[in-house]
Amino acid sequence: KLAGFIDGMVTDEKDLRDEMYEKASLHNEKGAWQMIFGLNTIPAFRREGCAGRLIEAFKKQAKEEGRKGIVLTCKDRLVHYYARFGFENEGVSASTHGHVVWYQMRLTF
Repeated sequence: KLAGFIDGMVTDEKDLRDEMYEKASLHNEKGAWQMIFGLNTIPAFRREGCAGRLIEAFKKQAKEEGRKGIVLTCKDRLVHYYARFGFENEGVSASTHGHVVWYQMRLTF
């Protein structure tokens, strides 16, 4: 049974751009940076550590694949959550995806 998933793309670009959400052609499987577009957990599995286990597995895989690190954007209320996994807040992102204020978070290996 599916409990959750992470989606994203790999690129040589250092920062997450809105175009990445729409243009699969920007994906470069040999790219340096793993971008995360979303982390989703099925409601029945929330508050059980599922998201954290997904993040840790994702970090391990990105590192094994030789990425420089992982970049994501999140809302203000989640900055501290991702910081627990080693992500650093780089401030307000240039992204305006969904007309929301996003904070860019980076984990460098």
